[in-house]
Amino acid sequence: MHHRQTLAAVAAGILSIAGIGATIPADATTTPSRSTTTAQGTALVVNARWGGHATFDRLVIDIRGAVPSVTVRQVSALHQDGSGRKVPLAGKYFLEIRLSPAAAHDDAGRSVYQGPRLLTIHLPVLKGVALTGDFEGVVTIGAAFDTKPVHKAFRLHGPERLVVDIAHPVGCRA
Repeated sequence: MHHRQTLAAVAAGILSIAGIGATIPADATTTPSRSTTTAQGTALVVNARWGGHATFDRLVIDIRGAVPSVTVRQVSALHQDGSGRKVPLAGKYFLEIRLSPAAAHDDAGRSVYQGPRLLTIHLPVLKGVALTGDFEGVVTIGAAFDTKPVHKAFRLHGPERLVVDIAHPVGCRA
């Protein structure tokens, strides 16, 4: 059994360094490791990715550990947590996605988040994504839009992730 755990850890490390995701079987380890959550069991936010579909754009937030409590709300502007500085992301409408308890760094303070910090996107509805906070147990991600976003958020498992689907306006084609 120890040999299997060692091989799984080595393979995950190699794939992580290469930038390739991997799913490790549930029986590969018997206890959570620090790479999965912080010592306090806080989920780690490791990536944000997106895609365009025929009738909606999708934003996916990848998480190590269980998906924490999530709030998705429309805000008039995006601000950096902690400093309060306005996030320079173009758009007329914004969604703020708050995950708590969560972190985008490990117990040693090293970032585990590999997604965009501030990025313009050219999808029919989604126009930008920014990591706006990793502060005091709360990770905040902002999304920008040119039209008022109609969205739904839900969790998916294996691997753990939060999904936010944003509907295209009627008559919009991807």
